[in-house]
Amino acid sequence: MSAPWNFARFLPLAERLLSRGRLPALLFAVARKGPKLGQLREDLRLMQALCLAWWRGEYRAVSPKALVTIVAGLLYFVSPLDAIPDWLLGVGLLDDIAVLGWVLKTVADELGRFKDWRDSQAPERLRVVERLPDTAEALRLERPGS
Repeated sequence: MSAPWNFARFLPLAERLLSRGRLPALLFAVARKGPKLGQLREDLRLMQALCLAWWRGEYRAVSPKALVTIVAGLLYFVSPLDAIPDWLLGVGLLDDIAVLGWVLKTVADELGRFKDWRDSQAPERLRVVERLPDTAEALRLERPGS
């Protein structure tokens, strides 16, 4: 299945964001915008948890392509200027939902393995790995080797 038409331009942005260590800022933007919609909220939390675990060096069993796809999907979600601008009440989130659905389907195997890894972790450890600190800067400083 091919990527949604407006999604491809977010892939190089995701690669740059990852290479420049800017993932914490994106994760905070996702947390601020996060929808109140049941399953979409859970799917976003799962992708955010994977990114946090990857950032902290706790989970590296994700392919670079899947990680870039997830980050690009999160970038698309927080971008106010995508296929349907978010300020168009009632319809602004429709393209975000469609793109996130495509991302979830595309990386389903990777997310399934991450869920299995999460299920094997002690709850105390997950609270530390998936905790979002007060600021993006604090998260940036938590990165191993920083």
